[in-house]
Amino acid sequence: MEKMVGYCGIICSDCPVFIATRENDDAERRHVSEIFTRQYGTEYKQVDINCDGCPSDSSRIFNYCNVCNVRKCGKEKQVENCACCGDYPCEKLSKVFAEYSKAKETLDNIKSQL
Repeated sequence: MEKMVGYCGIICSDCPVFIATRENDDAERRHVSEIFTRQYGTEYKQVDINCDGCPSDSSRIFNYCNVCNVRKCGKEKQVENCACCGDYPCEKLSKVFAEYSKAKETLDNIKSQL
């Protein structure tokens, strides 16, 4: 499978939620829900672990993706990801980059190839 990059630079195709969805693996969904519940302090159920990747137009999107300002902006601007936006980098990405430094590296790499 080709690598899927989210608007923010996170590699969707490496995400455990995406992988459990793609593999239709209920045991993995349960495992990921337990990890995320502990890690994020919010209860996640097995049914919450479904996502086809934030750039997709599918209705199967992880809960946070539905409220993500970066995703919303990327959809509105109709860009493949934030590196393709004329405003890159912008303040909307600062929280993502602080938590996932690899996301910035990914987008910077894409930007350098445009």
